[in-house]
Amino acid sequence: MSAATTGSRAESAARDPKRDLRRDPRRDPKTPAAVSAGRRRIPWARLPGSALIWLFVAFCAFTFLFILLSSLKSSYNVLNHPFRLPTELKFANWSKAWHDGGFGPAFVNSVLVVAVAAAGTVLLASPAAYVLGRNQNRVSGGVSMYFVLGLGIPMQIIVLPLYSIMAKMHLIDNLAGLIVLYVVVNLPFTVYLLMSFFASLPGELEEAAALDGVGPGMTFWRIMLPLAKGGLMTALTLVAIACWNETFLALMFLQTNDNFTLPLALVNFLTQQQFTGEDFGVMFAGVSIAVLPMLALYAWLGRRITEGLTLGAGK
Repeated sequence: MSAATTGSRAESAARDPKRDLRRDPRRDPKTPAAVSAGRRRIPWARLPGSALIWLFVAFCAFTFLFILLSSLKSSYNVLNHPFRLPTELKFANWSKAWHDGGFGPAFVNSVLVVAVAAAGTVLLASPAAYVLGRNQNRVSGGVSMYFVLGLGIPMQIIVLPLYSIMAKMHLIDNLAGLIVLYVVVNLPFTVYLLMSFFASLPGELEEAAALDGVGPGMTFWRIMLPLAKGGLMTALTLVAIACWNETFLALMFLQTNDNFTLPLALVNFLTQQQFTGEDFGVMFAGVSIAVLPMLALYAWLGRRITEGLTLGAGK
């Protein structure tokens, strides 16, 4: 009887696979036991990547602390005791960098250029991205590809034609000319970034606005643009960081010290130090002045940037 019973159970299990799965819930991928077992295995699979990420974060934090602490040391302590905590805080390095090193006027120039260029880029890119993102046809596809191609053009190729055009417009060694260049250079990326946000917005809002007699322009400014606030903040922050750290165009188109931005002020200070004697404490103070504003901006808006990029990519 036992052998017959065992044989019948085996035959029934073969005919009904789900019955065998119910005996061992871990074999059924839909059961909580299988899900919890999979979750226990996931951290081990992600451990190498997580370790690399945390190592990179630790390296960046160490680098920032090294720069900040070195800006409060004398040149002797920076060279002979680079990893030792400062015994005396030399805040005079920051004052000397701000006034004598030219970082003060350069800071003001950078803030002005970045604020106007970032706002102008987003202001010009938003209508273009809205039209290209909402209209899916051959014309909009071709224009979108035109903006995408602009992302792949090396700056070294177009700098000479740009210099010739800017010279004819009398915009060489001029902050207004540098702002125009930053807007033009960052426009393709900003349009491409914002297209996904506007394409994801529901079309029922436009239909409802049209039924209420609202024109396309007012629909964009009053309805669609506020809904894409997350994408606008992301684009504004990324453009601001790119303009703040840009050196090549500023080096090519700015010539006098009064118009220098922070990257050029740092290059000019390093050049002067080669002849007057290197003051590493002041140099690190200048680097801190250039780094701290963007670090504070990213710490403030970093989560919004990540959420904005993820939202745009997902939609």
